[in-house]
Amino acid sequence: MGKYINSQLINNEKVIYEGQTSLLSQWPLLLLGIITVAIGGLGLIFFALIAIRYFTTELAFTNKRLVAKFGLIARQTVELKLEKIESVQVKQGVIGRILNYGTLIIGGAGNPQAPIPGISTPMAFKRALQEFTDQNIDP
Repeated sequence: MGKYINSQLINNEKVIYEGQTSLLSQWPLLLLGIITVAIGGLGLIFFALIAIRYFTTELAFTNKRLVAKFGLIARQTVELKLEKIESVQVKQGVIGRILNYGTLIIGGAGNPQAPIPGISTPMAFKRALQEFTDQNIDP
């Protein structure tokens, strides 16, 4: 589990399901890195960007809320109480479908939609979230 999510847990809160960032979602940067690595090591910058995105993105839902965090130095977070989530959408292009990654778009009550890009097996995350909320939140 990610350090950010661990540090944000409150009393009686436990992680139910954790999402993973897909390395395959970084294929454009990987391709650029491979092509440009011979040009004075320029490709190493692209490899570093991939590593930063992969290791600094966290996504999970707990028994109380959904939490996502992006970024190393500049941080962006999304936190929604489970009962306030109105919709969960999955956006996958053709390559995303083939490589099984996509963007989760979480819609909350009174909040704009929050996209969470590059998630591995996004349909499994969506299903786990819906099953948990159906069993624990809906009357």
